[in-house]
Amino acid sequence: MKDSSIGIELYRITKGMFKSDASYKMMGAFEIPFESNILCVISDDGLESKWEHVSVSLKNRCPNWREMCFIKDLFWNEEEIVIQYHPPKSKYINNHPNVLHLWKQIGKEIELPPSILVGIKTLTPAPKDKGEK
Repeated sequence: MKDSSIGIELYRITKGMFKSDASYKMMGAFEIPFESNILCVISDDGLESKWEHVSVSLKNRCPNWREMCFIKDLFWNEEEIVIQYHPPKSKYINNHPNVLHLWKQIGKEIELPPSILVGIKTLTPAPKDKGEK
């Protein structure tokens, strides 16, 4: 997780049940604008659990891929790997219908699958048929 909350400090919740201040660094609750939405974010730096964690929610729907990527890059460096888990159904916990979570275990390098299983890094356009214009 990033060391500094400078990029998100403006959006920190400083009153009420989820209040925190800058001394918490990247840990706390935030209301972060992205495009035309406000992303509700709760983050934990993992110092007690060994798991860095960020939850992201919206009032009326789950966050989409672009929103999750935006939050990932706010809280972690671009080259860090974080995961969104899909646990066995018997271990589901759902306290909020519109929340997704990002996780990174501290001190463990996450192995990625071979990139070819995701897609082809460089694609050369297929040649046009002779009849095509």
